[in-house]
Amino acid sequence: MISFKINGEERSVDGPFGRRLSHVLRDDLGLLGTKVGCDSGDCGACTVLLDGRAVCACLTPVAQVDGCHVETVEGLGSPTPSALQKAFLRHGAAQCGICTPGMLMAAEALLRRDKSPERAAVEEALAGVLCRCTGYQKIIDAVLDVSGEKTIPVLQTSPSVGSRLERVDGGEKVQGRELFGADFVPDRALWIKAIRSPHASATFELGDFDNWANENGVLVFTAEHIPGKNCFGVIERFADQPVMAEKAVRMVGECVALVAGDKELMARLDLSSFPVTWHPMKAVEGGDPACQELVHEARADNELIRGLVQRGNADLALSEAAYVVEGSLVTGHVEHAYIEPEAGAAWMDGDSLNIRAATQAPVLDQETTAKVLGLPFERVRIRPAATGGGFGGKLDLSVEPFVGLVTLLTGRPSQMVYTRRESMSVSTKRHPAVMHAKIGADVDGRLVGMSFDGDFDTGAYASWGPTVAVRVPVHASGPYLLPNYQAKARALHTNGPISGAFRGFGVPQAAALQERLFDQLADQIGMDRLAFRRQNALADNVPTVCGQKLQSVGIGACLEALQPTWDRALREVSAFNATSDLKRRGVGVASCWYGCGNTAMPNPSTIRIGITSEGEICLHQGAMDIGQGANTVITQIAADTLGIPIAQFRLIGPDTAVTPDCGKTSASRQTVISGKAALLAASMLRAQILRLANIGENADIKVSGGILSVSNGETKREILLASLPEDAFGYVLRSEKTYDPPTAALDASGQGAPYAVYGYGAQMAEVEVDMKLGTVKVLKMTAAHDLGKVINPLLAEGQIEGGIAQGLGMALMEEYHSGQTDNLHDYLIPTIGDVPDIVSHLIEVPDSEGPLGAKGIGEHVLIPTAPAILNAIRHATGAEISRLPARPDRVLAAIKSSQT
Repeated sequence: MISFKINGEERSVDGPFGRRLSHVLRDDLGLLGTKVGCDSGDCGACTVLLDGRAVCACLTPVAQVDGCHVETVEGLGSPTPSALQKAFLRHGAAQCGICTPGMLMAAEALLRRDKSPERAAVEEALAGVLCRCTGYQKIIDAVLDVSGEKTIPVLQTSPSVGSRLERVDGGEKVQGRELFGADFVPDRALWIKAIRSPHASATFELGDFDNWANENGVLVFTAEHIPGKNCFGVIERFADQPVMAEKAVRMVGECVALVAGDKELMARLDLSSFPVTWHPMKAVEGGDPACQELVHEARADNELIRGLVQRGNADLALSEAAYVVEGSLVTGHVEHAYIEPEAGAAWMDGDSLNIRAATQAPVLDQETTAKVLGLPFERVRIRPAATGGGFGGKLDLSVEPFVGLVTLLTGRPSQMVYTRRESMSVSTKRHPAVMHAKIGADVDGRLVGMSFDGDFDTGAYASWGPTVAVRVPVHASGPYLLPNYQAKARALHTNGPISGAFRGFGVPQAAALQERLFDQLADQIGMDRLAFRRQNALADNVPTVCGQKLQSVGIGACLEALQPTWDRALREVSAFNATSDLKRRGVGVASCWYGCGNTAMPNPSTIRIGITSEGEICLHQGAMDIGQGANTVITQIAADTLGIPIAQFRLIGPDTAVTPDCGKTSASRQTVISGKAALLAASMLRAQILRLANIGENADIKVSGGILSVSNGETKREILLASLPEDAFGYVLRSEKTYDPPTAALDASGQGAPYAVYGYGAQMAEVEVDMKLGTVKVLKMTAAHDLGKVINPLLAEGQIEGGIAQGLGMALMEEYHSGQTDNLHDYLIPTIGDVPDIVSHLIEVPDSEGPLGAKGIGEHVLIPTAPAILNAIRHATGAEISRLPARPDRVLAAIKSSQT
């Protein structure tokens, strides 16, 4: 027996001395606040205190804690949050929340030994904990807040819209009570592992797996056990991915069989003995146009789809332009690197199959899983877990059909948790791209034409390849007036990792090329680079490249907001470079625009609000909150529209059995589309109440103790809610509204109205480049983003800071190679020391279609970051970066090329 204190309480555990402390805490003691993101000490999510020292619980054998005191996040502020936890809430330091317990424990260790640490000390203390959502800035601010070094932000409560409100679900995040995919394990659950291909392309035969299963006391499931359709995809007409391969595999990590058994047995099982024989074949790789192999026989030339937007005559305009630039850019695979690996569980409730998993699209999961399992939709219930980061990577199915199949066929609950290597091997990536563009301007520096051509590697299966191929041509112009334009994009198959949705759907890749060429064009003309963009910025009532005339175009306001910082930075950089040769500084700028929602197709969300006879106000909100703040923002909109304090709302959902469909959390759509549905539903409910009370629309509404009070001046009505009849949902008053933004299908030339609402932004990067080493340090990022109406400034800033951190990674360090970077040690993402000071300007140019004027922000913020950094590198060194990421060796090569 090993005895130790846990959060001040004496405990003992039995079992092997070498067991990981993280597993003992979670499995034996039920302390699920300690998260497991990698099991190798790379992410720091499992950080706990051991006799006051911050350690990774996944690297600590339980024998080492004998006689010691272990503290976890559950002991920090029980029963109420500690000062540090409250500071995390005030500053919005927790987004998805998966890294939050580790961050808190690392910060707690620091504050115990240094009550007033400097910022550098905070960065050093938290350096071992990775966060993919926040950009770290608000985490640092929260720690400095506790030490008294950072001003506490003012939190307003009424009205809620426009206020820096804490997350409505923040308490569970900071106290370690939020349950993610791996945190719910049904009793008697079978644990599942997948047999996966080590080859990118191969045929295979399964041996006598029944005998192997009997010898090992486990169950084996293959494609022949699937009762429904062994094929899925996020877009029905392109669905092409098998749940389990039948005779051949098209990618590394493709599943060919499932093995299920009791947890202890599965932990000891050697899967390498599984009877399968592989016959490797030549793999189709990206950038190999001469390859004649087909990944899918029905798709000639390995082409999945083409996208096109054409307006005017780009070739003629470019031939007549006074100034012309052209260039190419190559980008590679970028991994989502969310800290929570895919995980979930399934169990039967009567004849209903219940699945709890991390997801961004519960209804899509329900529909697809039902088809795979041959069940009616209503017999599959998706009850989403908290999602520890998504960024698009959890839009595709992962564990859902696996746990569903095992539970359906055995009747027993099941659980599956991907390892970190498994997650990074089989999850979707950002599309690698090979792009070429040509842009021209007239003698006055006004854009006259642009051509763009891009090939996007969609990997072995379609996933979101069609969306990328269609969205990129719409956006490749940037938010600028281009009267003559032709943009083409192809999604092409290889035997590489599947490329799917990743914050921007291909637009960040295109912007990195287009904005780089804009700098070259401005220099050729002899114009200031910011002035060039301001002169050519899109405006109201002028046609976009799709011929759509927009209102409330905010890019001009964003660029204007950067002007003072731009002028200051140019002066400072000039002074620095006049005295330095070894290190050079530069300033870069780039813009973005992004349509909110699906491209030129239906995109509805439905919200339900009900009031019970006891006076409880229930908001059925099915939009997945993956850290971006949908739970809070949508509740704020509903609360202010109804006229009831936000604290009185009870949030329900997402859950496919009790919550209407709010669509996928993707394409920066939830604030605009689900938010508008919430506004309509709240308006409808308010109108019902006012009619019931027979009082005018300016009345005040209060609900307390089962009494509905409505007053307007001296006129007052009180209604006993229990006196009203209940409806089928158990409510005495209820409203439900659907909103589908008005769009128009694109014609053969890509002309139409692909989105009802666009968001805009511009960012400025200040960098320092070591001319001998090729290393790039981003000193500061300044971001101006038009949100239409800022629903919650605290959350908006968090989105900007987190998006910039991911954009920085794309620009300088992130490069996924299958089989080489399948972990968080070799795959580099920005750490707390890599992310610079970020200054956010929240611009409001209200859009009449958005709820209260709001526009999206989630994906927009990543798009201009990489091109702004690339343009700053060029300004500092003259180096033209033609391949991302801009690793030191590539920067050095580009510098050398620029000097010859």
